[in-house]
Amino acid sequence: MTVDQSEFDSGDPRTGELPQSGEDSLTESEAKAAFGGIELRPELLAVLSELGYEEPTPIQLAAIPVLLEGRDLLGQAATGTGKTAAFALPILERFATRARGRDPIALILVPTRELAIQVSQAVHRYGRKLGVRVLPIYGGQPIVRQLRDLNSGVDVVVATPGRAVDHLRRSTLRLGSVQVVVLDEADEMLDMGFAEDLEAVFGETPSEGRQTVLFSATLPNRIDAIARRHLNDPARIRIAEEMSSDTEAERVRHSAYVVQRAHKPAALGRILDTESPTAALVFCRTREMVDSLTETLAGRGYRAEALHGGMSQEQRDRVMGRMRSAAAELIVATDVAARGLDIEVLSHVINFDVPSSVESYVHRMGRVGRAGREGVAITLAEPREHRMLKLIEKATRRRISIEKVPTVADLRERRLERTLAAVRENIQGDDLDHFRVVVESLSDEFDLMEVALAAVKLAHTATEGDIDEEHEIPDVRVRPDSPAGRKEYSKDRGEYSRDRTSNYQGAGREGQRQPFDRGGSRQEQSGGGRRQGAGPEMVRLYVGVGRDAGIRPQDLVGAIAGETSLSGRDVGAIEITQRFSLVEVPVSAADEVIDALRGTKIRGQRANVRRERF
Repeated sequence: MTVDQSEFDSGDPRTGELPQSGEDSLTESEAKAAFGGIELRPELLAVLSELGYEEPTPIQLAAIPVLLEGRDLLGQAATGTGKTAAFALPILERFATRARGRDPIALILVPTRELAIQVSQAVHRYGRKLGVRVLPIYGGQPIVRQLRDLNSGVDVVVATPGRAVDHLRRSTLRLGSVQVVVLDEADEMLDMGFAEDLEAVFGETPSEGRQTVLFSATLPNRIDAIARRHLNDPARIRIAEEMSSDTEAERVRHSAYVVQRAHKPAALGRILDTESPTAALVFCRTREMVDSLTETLAGRGYRAEALHGGMSQEQRDRVMGRMRSAAAELIVATDVAARGLDIEVLSHVINFDVPSSVESYVHRMGRVGRAGREGVAITLAEPREHRMLKLIEKATRRRISIEKVPTVADLRERRLERTLAAVRENIQGDDLDHFRVVVESLSDEFDLMEVALAAVKLAHTATEGDIDEEHEIPDVRVRPDSPAGRKEYSKDRGEYSRDRTSNYQGAGREGQRQPFDRGGSRQEQSGGGRRQGAGPEMVRLYVGVGRDAGIRPQDLVGAIAGETSLSGRDVGAIEITQRFSLVEVPVSAADEVIDALRGTKIRGQRANVRRERF
C-alpha cells in the first residue's frame, strides 16, 4: 500500500488525523527496511507499520540519519515534502532514551497556528506508543488551558514564536531542559516579523548540548545568518530542486488570464465554471477583498468560504471542517491565513491578483501537484502586471500560458456539456421506470424528440441557471514582447494605457532592499520621503500608533504582510516615535496597505493611516 506522503506528514485533512492502519500494513522488519536500515525504536517502527509507510521521502532519507547522530541540520525543502516526520522521528527516538520530566525536551517553532496544530497531531501520532506528551501553543486558543497543560508537564512543545515569547515572559514555559530546537518554515517566520521573537526564544534555551534543526523553503542571507549564530557545524541538505523536477512540474498546468480589474470577479466566475474544480484555494491581498469575493462567488452558486486574520480560531476551524467534509468547494483566503493548510482534495490554486514576489507564487502554487496528483495553477493579471508574469516565468523556468477569458458562447457550451453528462448518467441509472408513464402520455401528443428536448431544457435550466444576463468581458490584447513602459491596447476602452509594470521589476531579486539586517533583527531607521534605488520606488506612510501603544517593528511588518500582498522583505525603513510610526512601502502598493491597515487592529488598536505629509 502506498501512503500519500502529504497525509503521512500532516494528516488526513478530512479528519484532522493521520491515516489509520490497514489490512496490508507493513511488518516491523519491512518498515525498518523501508528506512534503508535506519535504527529506530520498535515502538516507532510499529507505528510506521500501522501507517502502511513504504518508503521515505528524500528529505526523510537524508535528514533522519544525520539527526540521529546528534548533528545540527540546515535543510532546504518545500512544504509537503515530509519534513515533519524527518525531524519528529529523531526527536521521539531521543525522548525514548530520557527520563520523563515536567519541562519539554523539544521545542518546534512554526509560523502559523494551523501548522502548529498539524505538526502537533503528527508528533502525537508517531509517539503514541511511547506515551509522548505534545502541546501546541498558539494565539487564538485560551491561554488558561495552555497554562494548565504546561504546569502538568509536556515533552514536546509546538509553538508559534509570538505565543512562545508570551509564555516566556510569564515564566510558564521553561526551556532549560530543551535538547532539540526545530525551526520549521523559517523563512516564513522571518517574513512575518518574528526575528526578534526567535532570538528571544534562543536566548532561553541551553547553548551547550542543544541540537538545532532549521528547515526553510528558501535560503536567503538572513537564514544563513541565523544558522551561523545558532547552529554548530550543521549538515546542509537541499531537497528543493529535486522536488521541482520536470516530471513533477508537468503535473501542474500554469495559466494566466489578463483582464481589467473591474471585470476580474466575473472573469473568475467564468473560469471556475469552465474548470469545474474539485476544490480550489483562491488568494486575495486583503481581508476586505476576501469577504467581497466570497460573497460574489456565493451569489454565483459556489459554496465559498472566507479565511483571513480577522476571524476567530473557532470560525477558521469551522471553515476547514466544511472543506474537509465537502460542504464547501472554494476557500478564499489571504496568504497568512492560508499558511500551513494542507487540503488533500485541492485541485486548483488561483491568484486573484498577481503575487508581489516570485517566492510567494512558488509557495502558493506548490499546494497542488503533490504526491503524484495533477493540479492547475491560475493567475488573474491586470494588463500592467503582465511583466510580472514574465519575471515569474523566468525565475521558475515554468511556462505560464496566457489564456483567453471564456466568452458567453464558451460558457454556454460548457454548461451544455455538464447537462449532457448529467443526462447520460441518469440514463445509465436504474430508477427511470416510474417516469415512463409521463413520457408515454406525452408521446401520444408530441414527437418523442420534442419531449426529450423539453425535458433536457427543463433539467438544464434547473441545474445551470439562466445565462441571458451574462455580458461579454472585454478582451485585453497584451504584447508578450513589449518592453517596460510600452502601451497596451484595451479593447473595451478603445485606447492605449501606459504599462506601469516597472514598479514590479525588483520583486523577488537578491538586490532588493531587505527589511532585516544580516543578523536577522529588524532595523529601525529614520529617513524621509520617497527614494529611488535598484528596487521599487518607495513612499512613507503615517501610522497613528507608536511606542505609547507598545508598537514594535515586527507588529507593523506582521500587519502589512498578513493583510496585503506584500511580504516582510518588501517593507522598507521603519521609524517608531512616541505617538506614531512611519513605514516605507512600495509606491505601487501604498493604497492597498492604507486600506488594509485602516481595517485592522495593530496590538489591539485601530490606527489612522495615510501617506506622510511634508
